[in-house]
Amino acid sequence: MTIHAYTVKDGAGDDVALSQYDGKVLLVVNTATKCGLTPQYEALEAMYEKFHDRGFEILDFPSNQFLSQAPGTDEEISEFCTLKYGTRFPRFAKIDVNGADASPFFTYLKSVARTDADDPDAGAFRKILADLRQSLLGDDIKWNFTKFLVNRDGTVVTRFGPTFKPADIEARVEELL
Repeated sequence: MTIHAYTVKDGAGDDVALSQYDGKVLLVVNTATKCGLTPQYEALEAMYEKFHDRGFEILDFPSNQFLSQAPGTDEEISEFCTLKYGTRFPRFAKIDVNGADASPFFTYLKSVARTDADDPDAGAFRKILADLRQSLLGDDIKWNFTKFLVNRDGTVVTRFGPTFKPADIEARVEELL
């Protein structure tokens, strides 16, 4: 099975078959607009601009599960990202990434990429999560801006933790393109 078997909702509530991304390299990201990591949108957009013409897409899935850091409607979130960071990559409807109401798509992503790639800069962030009593164990997504790299045939290649900078992922994207 690959990600192409899934259908998700766009910001207008319409179904989007992920099979339309067959042949593209993808970076799937759960995001939030009021998070300390929100400025990653700028680097994500730079990566999108750099590689988009070569078959690269970023799929943005806002989630309000971490300290309610993605408030607002799908339209308000999209407007914020477009106006503040100039994002042009596809944004989907707000979803849950963990728990009983988790999106089946994210449940699948977590099942095939169980742990984050090692990020040498994550030490301080891990302490913050521990202070918030956020579990650092298990397959759950730990915070906003967890990233899943997907190859052209829809297979998840790697999972990157929230603090992994988009620029540090570019070499992996380049390999897959």
